[in-house]
Amino acid sequence: MLPLELKARLEAHAVAEQLAAITLCRDALQLQLANGVALMLCFASAAEYSMSWRWGDAEMRIDTAPTHPGLASAPNHLHLPDGSVIADPLSHVGAAPWVNAVRLVERLLAAPLLGYEQPSTERAGAWIHPTL
Repeated sequence: MLPLELKARLEAHAVAEQLAAITLCRDALQLQLANGVALMLCFASAAEYSMSWRWGDAEMRIDTAPTHPGLASAPNHLHLPDGSVIADPLSHVGAAPWVNAVRLVERLLAAPLLGYEQPSTERAGAWIHPTL
């Protein structure tokens, strides 16, 4: 899906009210959400994509390459701010790009880190993994 098509789909959806800015790039779409999340959406196809975001100092990404065959969601996976990689709880390979994008935007508006909060000092090195 071309970024222009994805932009039109997002602007026509209810999440559009929470988009502070949308910028078209050559092969991507940059979004600024009302809650301060900066999101970059890159879709080569419904099976090849990267959705990365920053909130404060934390960076996260859902993508399909490189693959992590040991994960239940392979090839898609989620990169946590600490650099670890886990099964992707949100996107679905083969779904329309705008469906995956809207689903992620909705979740990021509710929880910019998807509930994967930084570890407390008592649980150093252990990330809190929510049920999505």
